[in-house]
Amino acid sequence: MDSDLDYRRIARPTQRIVTGRVVRLLDGYPRELKIGQPVLVAVVTAASVMGLLLLAFRSLLSSGGGGARRTWKELRKGPEYLVTPLRLRDSTDRLCEVELHGHLPQSALHPADWVQITLKPQDPDLPPRVEQIVNLTTGQLLRPRHATVWTHLGPPLLLQAMLGALLILVVGAVVLLT
Repeated sequence: MDSDLDYRRIARPTQRIVTGRVVRLLDGYPRELKIGQPVLVAVVTAASVMGLLLLAFRSLLSSGGGGARRTWKELRKGPEYLVTPLRLRDSTDRLCEVELHGHLPQSALHPADWVQITLKPQDPDLPPRVEQIVNLTTGQLLRPRHATVWTHLGPPLLLQAMLGALLILVVGAVVLLT
């Protein structure tokens, strides 16, 4: 190998805030968000209590079927979100790589834009994740949004789970008081 080659390694920044110039946005790929089984069991159990009450109420009214329900396997499989590797050259002229999770407007970042990035560490095998970007060239404040456990489960299931948990608490309080 030729030792005269100027090969610079891609660094992973350790600072919380990095200022630099965007070099390149690489092609994005999907990554699945993991869902903890205890959280899912608690939500589904509480929602099932309310679901049974609603099912009994519907059978009295004989209004027919409810909506389509997601299976346990579908709920266990977490939501996918877009991961876009972002390379930038920091103020010390090091080439750094970070990960952008979620979506940004297409015109938000361009190569050669000066940016100030707030980072959050993640798994040691992965580059840090971008929490917020201040595009100093355009003056835009950018916050990428990605799917969470709560958006994956959805408002109807979460509302049903809250009502079910409330019903369990009321029934438990009545049993304890009598």
